Amino acid sequence: MSGIRHCLTHVKPRAALHGMLAHLASNCTIALSVSPPAVFEPELIRRYDVSGPRYTSYPTADRFVEAYGPDSHEQWLSRRGIGGTSGSGLSVYLHIPFCDTVCYYCACNKVVTKDHSRSAKYLRHLALEMEHVDQVIGGSREILQLHMGGGTPTFLAAEEFDFIIEALGRHFRLREDGEYSIEVDPRRIGAPLVAHLARLGFNRMSVGVQDFDPQVQKAVNRIQGVAETRTIIESARTNGFRSVSVDLIYGLPRQNADSFRRTLDTVLDLGPDRIALYNYAHLPQQFGPQRRINTADLPSPTAKLDLLSIAVERMTAAGYVYIGMDHFARPDDDLAVAQRRGKLQRNFQGYSTHADCDLVGFGVSAISQVGPVYAQNHRTLDAYYAALEQGMLPIMRGIELSADDILRRAVIQGLMCHFELSIEAIETAHLIDFRNYFRAELQELEPLRQAGLLEIDTEWISILPRGRPLVRAIGMVFDRYLREHQQRARYSKII
Repeated sequence: MSGIRHCLTHVKPRAALHGMLAHLASNCTIALSVSPPAVFEPELIRRYDVSGPRYTSYPTADRFVEAYGPDSHEQWLSRRGIGGTSGSGLSVYLHIPFCDTVCYYCACNKVVTKDHSRSAKYLRHLALEMEHVDQVIGGSREILQLHMGGGTPTFLAAEEFDFIIEALGRHFRLREDGEYSIEVDPRRIGAPLVAHLARLGFNRMSVGVQDFDPQVQKAVNRIQGVAETRTIIESARTNGFRSVSVDLIYGLPRQNADSFRRTLDTVLDLGPDRIALYNYAHLPQQFGPQRRINTADLPSPTAKLDLLSIAVERMTAAGYVYIGMDHFARPDDDLAVAQRRGKLQRNFQGYSTHADCDLVGFGVSAISQVGPVYAQNHRTLDAYYAALEQGMLPIMRGIELSADDILRRAVIQGLMCHFELSIEAIETAHLIDFRNYFRAELQELEPLRQAGLLEIDTEWISILPRGRPLVRAIGMVFDRYLREHQQRARYSKII
């Protein structure tokens, strides 16, 4: 054991220490210490439930500028192989915007149509975009992670999925043991298509549910049965999908404690590997479909907190681990394992297991993260098509991060993913004196520390169990753009 002790004395970050112990435990009988679960205290949440970003990026997408365009992004793509910026591979996001019905709660960028022939033109342009990126990108072409979202990806037919994977394969290398996930609507997919997706290499699935109560489903225009949902989840298991996630929303019209308990019981009986529990943000001034929701049917803020408390209690009792913000996972799921090993990250796909990959987004409104830049594609089909037909990348806006942006991104990412931050690691990586650089932020954290949300010592900032549901509020303290402008009205409440 002397060699093990020697190694452990040189492991500074606690997440890395847990990772080493997890590796040892797989070969020895060693009891791992498990961090205490998050504590959801309604009164505390009410006190600190402000409006704020979800931090799928920092700076957030509303800070992107149109001065960053196609030429700027081509230059950064071409530099991926220079100076170690290429990482170990690529994470790819494919946006399929089409839906044949509209869910009233939805805030996604989508095109609602019954005309399934419209996807053919879109896929041709998606292939054009892949070809253009292929011509300019440097560094590794290996795809370690792929996520297909929307919209409703299962709007597409089986042969259209073939077309997409074949196009990707022409320009990139799909790693055999990569993570390939897709969002599915159980109302729009059957067991044969699930099997076909598995043959194409998809091995992770996100299943939209939101709520199983008939009255809630009617209020949001999404009628979906338990039986058809179970069929898709069981088919995913049969066809070797490694992880199945279920999406739920709390705060929808006509939801109440009893009905939501029944939904939770049904979901837990389905046994997903992950559960995403999203807060419904009613912003009808920004999202047109939400105007069809009767505001009087929405649960009160107090009732909404009750729904959250019920969900957390049920999922924790069922053995799920709170990953952060709105995600729960079984202890053996890849997200939970990545968090214990200090390898969890957060990007535009939500929580992710690959912390060292550039993200390339394809499709309308998709966002890329390459080295120190973010870039977003045009939001409308017409603008997206026009750019590609003119031989340009369809970039609408983006941003090149400053040294301060990169530093603050690392701080916010550490807190959001691991609930703790090594001050020494940040100082070493960014050549700063943490306490001097963040003097104002540390003063602003002091009331949160006194409230029992976090601890601060000479080496660590640690978010305590009762502060973990409020991690967004803690991360916001380090957001320079919010500090300068205090513009929070555009964001939803954090809980």
